[in-house]
Amino acid sequence: MIHQSKELGLPPRALVIANDVNAQRCDLLIHNAKRMCTANLIVTNHEAQHFPGCFLANDLSEICKNDCKPQRLEFDRVLCDVPCSGDGTMRKGHDMWRKWNSGMGNGLHLLQVDISMRGLALLKVGGMMVYSTCSMNPVENEAVIAELLRRSGNSVELLDVSNKLPELVRRPGLSTWKVQDKGYWFQNHEDVPHNRKNVILPSMFPSSTSTQEGLSACNNTEINTDNGGSFSRNFSIEKTSEVYCDTGGVSNSNSTKYSGSTSNSFGSKFPLHHCMRIVPHDQDSGAFFIAVLHKLSPLNESQMAEVAKTEQLLSTDRAVKLKEEPQTEKVPHEKVQHHKISFEVLDDDKSLEEQQNLSMDNDSSKDSKLSEVGLGSDGVENGEAESGDRMKKLQSKNSKWKGVDPVLFFKDLTVIKNIVSFFGINESFQLEGHLVTRSADTDNARRIYYVSKSVQETLRRNVESEEQLKIVSLGIKMFETHRSKDGCSCAYRLSYESLPLLLPYISKRMLSSSPKDFQRLLHYRTINFAHFIDARFGEEVASLMPGCCVVVLREGHQNLDVDSIAMDPTTIAIVCWRGKATMNVMVSPPDRKELLERITHRFGLEAFRVDEDEDVQLRD
Repeated sequence: MIHQSKELGLPPRALVIANDVNAQRCDLLIHNAKRMCTANLIVTNHEAQHFPGCFLANDLSEICKNDCKPQRLEFDRVLCDVPCSGDGTMRKGHDMWRKWNSGMGNGLHLLQVDISMRGLALLKVGGMMVYSTCSMNPVENEAVIAELLRRSGNSVELLDVSNKLPELVRRPGLSTWKVQDKGYWFQNHEDVPHNRKNVILPSMFPSSTSTQEGLSACNNTEINTDNGGSFSRNFSIEKTSEVYCDTGGVSNSNSTKYSGSTSNSFGSKFPLHHCMRIVPHDQDSGAFFIAVLHKLSPLNESQMAEVAKTEQLLSTDRAVKLKEEPQTEKVPHEKVQHHKISFEVLDDDKSLEEQQNLSMDNDSSKDSKLSEVGLGSDGVENGEAESGDRMKKLQSKNSKWKGVDPVLFFKDLTVIKNIVSFFGINESFQLEGHLVTRSADTDNARRIYYVSKSVQETLRRNVESEEQLKIVSLGIKMFETHRSKDGCSCAYRLSYESLPLLLPYISKRMLSSSPKDFQRLLHYRTINFAHFIDARFGEEVASLMPGCCVVVLREGHQNLDVDSIAMDPTTIAIVCWRGKATMNVMVSPPDRKELLERITHRFGLEAFRVDEDEDVQLRD
């Protein structure tokens, strides 16, 4: 579904933006998404509650004057996987039993509300937002949803999704609960001692006003407390050492019956039973909370004023502050389980698109090691390191965000035309305007990335809005420099990661191999032309001009002619380098090993009995 396109044979136009506050988790996301091979993903590194809306620079002043409707980056779908206490992971995370306390959820409640409200602000009218946690605490779940509905008024509704995924065992959301603080249970905010009212917020309770209203009201309320911070018996509180259970009881696993009572004066007036609770003992899993919200109309004026205020802050002071922060932001993992918000922009009624990107290695950082691509002894080199000091100065000059390389469009038409001509790339696959680089020195870009039209438009808007988005990765790596002594007319080679996308559009530098020769290539990595089992294939390799080429796996009784093979994203192919006397496989060791095992099993080939860590080459 994420690769579905309305126009057959063309890249999908949809867009997914994945955001995480932690730079290390962004790197992990990039690594995991690499296998999906899509040009429609942008990975950003922001605090989710301050995610920028990419207003154009001249829009902000007009918005603040209420002279025009806000024009910003908006999304068809938003997934808020907010930071939570993580008590739903206690089965797999045994340290949770030791570290968990009720204050963890209470402390995260307001942050969860802020992140979710930011998601709603960036959501298109008619769009849907999914709120999720891996917690069982209603303060982090139903209380947050109730506050969102309270703040947004009639602009947002909570959807009933009980008919979706009918085999998923779930329970309805709670409508009544109590809040615990320091061993005491509170049924409403009026019962909270005065010295704890700034910690235990009104929005944490099912029948309460908004936090913003409640805090202003509680400042004028006198609370009767005994000396030493103990509570008066006038309060409706309980002190207990037992775990609190909802008095409404537990509903049947597959039941959608509302367990709470709306007639209860302490119950919520919102249909929180539409939320989904997944508990560990129902289906031997972790615990999750899921709620689906539908945006019916723009947020009310007070909320839009908050949005405009946030945007103005992000465009000035916030941007300066974030620029001075180090690249890696530390998050207390032992308390906050995750902090991620994903946005999806669909093409019209567009099918959902998510994807990968490739590990967008900094072009100014140390080069990828030569051992990651199987090189032979033909004097083939994978590139020369650029001047570190020179590049650092260029990066500092061109990038707004400290520690993050700039994203620049690659506009060298001479190089682009040379690549198109060398590989015979069909003109229907447009490269011009879709190529970017992370190197500030675009004349000597070592890696070139391809981005879809939706990413291209978002990137241009980001440039026009003074780079509000802190982009750590985007698109898919398509070309890399490859300097060698073989006299190749093209300075760039194809990236293995780009083959599923680019393969149907290439007409030159293509060879087809039998499963046995394909297996030998993957195993030995470097093979002399005369050592292929299929002599005709060896002759074709020898007759090819030096440089990068693509070897396609020929299945069954297919003709040796590569033109007879139907090229699509499922076609198995690898990138190779035709040297002076050998063929070298340009695939990283992990990918090469996985592909070798896959085709050996698929075609029933005899596995090679060689130590997998041994550097084996087959040449004269």
